[in-house]
Amino acid sequence: MLNSAQLARLDLNLLLVFDLLFEERNAGRAAARLHLSPSAISHALRRLRTMLNDPLFLPTSKGMVPTERAEALAPAIRDIIERVHGVIASAEEFDPGTAVRRFRIGAPDGAISSLVPTLVKQLETVAPGICVSVVQLLPSPGSTSPDHAWQGALSDLHSRLIDLAILPHRPSQSRFYVESLFSEHFVILCRNGHPFASDPSLKAFTSARHVLVSSTGDASGIVDELLASRGLDRQIALTVPNFFMAAAAIAASDLIGALPSRFAAEATKTFPVQVLAPPVPIQSTDLHVVVPKTAMLDQGLAWLVRLLTEKDALVTGRRC
Repeated sequence: MLNSAQLARLDLNLLLVFDLLFEERNAGRAAARLHLSPSAISHALRRLRTMLNDPLFLPTSKGMVPTERAEALAPAIRDIIERVHGVIASAEEFDPGTAVRRFRIGAPDGAISSLVPTLVKQLETVAPGICVSVVQLLPSPGSTSPDHAWQGALSDLHSRLIDLAILPHRPSQSRFYVESLFSEHFVILCRNGHPFASDPSLKAFTSARHVLVSSTGDASGIVDELLASRGLDRQIALTVPNFFMAAAAIAASDLIGALPSRFAAEATKTFPVQVLAPPVPIQSTDLHVVVPKTAMLDQGLAWLVRLLTEKDALVTGRRC
């Protein structure tokens, strides 16, 4: 075990180099993110190899491939970096009324559609110096489990590419702080005067032409699974990559669509559309705020989590 004198001689910047090399698998990209030269990264890697008594990263045609020991060390090193970041951030007083800062929020399309106007209005009132960058999160195509579907979002949280994620899934990993927002349900959206509004039956529903929100263009969603379980199907006449495009298409045609209720309510303010109850119950989805636990030491981020969870501002982006 290292004694205090030996520990004092360690350069914690080397851990940052390790962490970014592990994430990027490329010395040049790691150097760019740290604003260092490639030669500085090479020198740091030599010191890391000596300090940890392992090659750590092996150059190949596909980039810097981590060794087995590097794979084993990576979670612990990331945890150290997050804890240091959290300790420093926790020492900073955060006053939303005077703070000047930008947060990066990742969320599915449906959540973004309702999040942005509500959150902007809140920030204008209580935190005019706070800015937000919203990044759309997409589930991985062909995912076999929710953990796998949203692994990209969790990786972005882990690497601090985003500060906070809004997900229709509660991660199983214990390193994340998770707080539930609400349970979302789906409704049917159609244009004003659509014949379906006067006969919102299951038969009329399956006979109608539908629009489906699908980031991959896959013409099947949870409604189709529900109908198939009853021996029924529907015609997907159009797939679009986001809910706003779905609402626009519905307003201008005889298409109907199953959309999250909060988004649908917002859509009625912009488009000549109306909201109807579905003829069959559609599975609801719980939406969650997800943040690395160590990041919650950051008073500013903890404040943002409280703001979101107290205001009930988001909707789910699950494909339906």
